[in-house]
Amino acid sequence: MLGTPYDDLTIIIPTLKEAESIGLVLDELFSVGIPPDKILVVDGYSDDGTREIAESKGVKVVLQEGFGKADAIKTGSKLVKTTYALVMDGDYTYPATRVPELYSKICEGYDLVLGYRKYVEKGAMNNLFKFGNKIITTFVNVLYGTKVSDVLTGMYVVRSSVLKEIFYEARDFSIEIEIFSHVANTTGRISEVPIEYRKRRGVKKLRVSHGFKIAWDLIRLTWRYNPSYLIFLLGAALLIPGLTLGAYVAYHYFFTGIKYYLKGLVAILLTLAGFQSLLMAIMSIYTKRIEMRTIHKINELKMCIDELRASLEKTR
Repeated sequence: MLGTPYDDLTIIIPTLKEAESIGLVLDELFSVGIPPDKILVVDGYSDDGTREIAESKGVKVVLQEGFGKADAIKTGSKLVKTTYALVMDGDYTYPATRVPELYSKICEGYDLVLGYRKYVEKGAMNNLFKFGNKIITTFVNVLYGTKVSDVLTGMYVVRSSVLKEIFYEARDFSIEIEIFSHVANTTGRISEVPIEYRKRRGVKKLRVSHGFKIAWDLIRLTWRYNPSYLIFLLGAALLIPGLTLGAYVAYHYFFTGIKYYLKGLVAILLTLAGFQSLLMAIMSIYTKRIEMRTIHKINELKMCIDELRASLEKTR
């Protein structure tokens, strides 16, 4: 039997009550040449017929362990046998027509390729979510020295080994940040491909409360991957009360003649501590980047050694 262009790729689709859309998603995947045996639907105990529709299309359907998107991806990762896995939501917001482009990109030597939502259909994403995504993406770029445009995208292709290595500390929609953080801190081989983003079919699951959960998970992941930065960044918050109190003392000194010596001393100490913490936070970012570059170079050297060893074994 002849192979397909996607022999080394598995599509993982986490679902939860996606009866209105899962059939459309699967048909679109079939239209670009993805065979049913390369698609894995991981369902979160839907009671609306989602599993039955997927099974009728001939794809493999499994019930996830635990609850939430992170657990669905974790369940899927245990079943993936191919080198690469492409994760996409089952709500028809992401275009399966971009699968060939994403897969082709990761085959160039990357470990993670994000589907950057550049072409957003009107009404598909409100301004609040756009703003939140921009803030989180900017923070992650500053933290890891990366230049991605959409760290929270729900469509990406990743080396399967990455899904088996991460700790799954993040929950639900924060899992994308954990995957990104892991790759950024190990190999750093990350790229992106611009894609479309459509209005979802069915009930919307992403709420404002998820934004706060994502922010909290981002703080937790920062503690894992760069704790010194988080500590010093929190210390830099002392600048706020320090400068506020300093302004209060200065106002009364120059305009009312009242001298607050103790408050002035406290303001100076808080400001100095905050400023020093801010400088240390900046230094920790650059230190982390040096560490990451060193790790990347070591990994590249290991790959070169492995390739050289393999070529020598062939010549024997």
